[in-house]
Amino acid sequence: MSVNVETLEKLERKITLSLPVKDVQDEVTKRLQRLARTVKMDGFRPGKVPVSVVANQYGPAVQYEVINDKVGQAFYQAANEAELRVAGQPAISEKDGAAEGEMLFEAVFEVFPEVKINDLTATEVEKIAAEVDDEAIDRTIDILRKQRRTFAQRGKDEPAVDGDRVTVDFEGKIDGEPFAGGKAEGFQYLVGEGQMLAEFEDAVRGMKIGESKTFPLAFPEDYHGKEVAGKTADFLVTVQKLEAANMPEVNEEFAKQLGVGDATVEGLRADIRKNLEREVKYRLLARNKNAVMDALINSAELDLPKASIQAEVNAMAQAARQDLVQRGMKDAANAELPAELFQPQAERRVRLGLIVAELVRAENLMATPEQIKAYIDDLSASYEKPEEVARWYLNDQQRMSEIEAVVTEANVTDFVLGKAKVSDKKVSFQELMDQPV
Repeated sequence: MSVNVETLEKLERKITLSLPVKDVQDEVTKRLQRLARTVKMDGFRPGKVPVSVVANQYGPAVQYEVINDKVGQAFYQAANEAELRVAGQPAISEKDGAAEGEMLFEAVFEVFPEVKINDLTATEVEKIAAEVDDEAIDRTIDILRKQRRTFAQRGKDEPAVDGDRVTVDFEGKIDGEPFAGGKAEGFQYLVGEGQMLAEFEDAVRGMKIGESKTFPLAFPEDYHGKEVAGKTADFLVTVQKLEAANMPEVNEEFAKQLGVGDATVEGLRADIRKNLEREVKYRLLARNKNAVMDALINSAELDLPKASIQAEVNAMAQAARQDLVQRGMKDAANAELPAELFQPQAERRVRLGLIVAELVRAENLMATPEQIKAYIDDLSASYEKPEEVARWYLNDQQRMSEIEAVVTEANVTDFVLGKAKVSDKKVSFQELMDQPV
């Protein structure tokens, strides 16, 4: 079949389709006959409704359905014949001027673009590295100790110090007037751990049980409470209770409580190092992958299909609604979310998806079964029963598809790093952990 494809603009194409009226009529008749055998109508026994009666009631709907089906089939046959990679759904409309016995339709649609990836050897990528040092292990142990600390009542003459758990009553006023959220009784927090604004912490630090103090507190301009942001309040605070923290000692008993196999201090540190090194490994992979993906975006040339961007915007908006529903927001499922919120990220996702897909195809970078198995084994190794975790992945197609995508992206990352001008940069453990993945 000869297919005439007209280029409208960039990725937009148009195909004209014709359908024999007889083919449509024959299919409509067949469907009405099938419908007559099952439809229920007053005054007729099941299966005995005349086709003419069914046609009177259902004919227009059936004809509409048949035309849609026939046009859809004709469109995808024509697209395949012309070797077009269609992006999204076509907009199909009927045209005048059809020959006798024919119906004429026009299909306007987008195709996926040609992706040109420029010379990767000229691309610059910064690759970071980090190590787990003794300081990182010490800091982790401190966190674990804090998680298991206990508290004991301080003496009346002992002042509040960092690490104490303090219970206070407070009331704040702005220009002599109370404000929402500015008053509390029996409020409990840990001194020096950033749970309160610095001025509040400074005022309470050094206070004793039963002591009261008045102090000014300037709310930051970017404070989450918009009604008080940038304003100064006068606070009255009274310490009702003061408890000192008792930190557990780092010994064999502590290691045993944490479930370490080798319940010694050395075994605990080795176990922590192993877990931190695994976390560092995955964070480095993620950071370096992001750097590679940024480089690919900058080195590729392509037009973006509007249909693909819109589909991505719709998917992101739906995911946002589901998140709001899970957070308990009323009527979130039907919330109107402006497309502008998601447009830049949607465009980036579509662009990157097309670039990566082209590179994977051109360089044969698809994840192999061996790579997928090795990745699952590595993921499972940190669990008590790795074989059960491995089966959990292997027995679910969606989870396996996600693993395949991750491994394929890792192959792309390695390929680009092997081609590009790579500058190595070492960062501290803490710097790596403080930055979002």
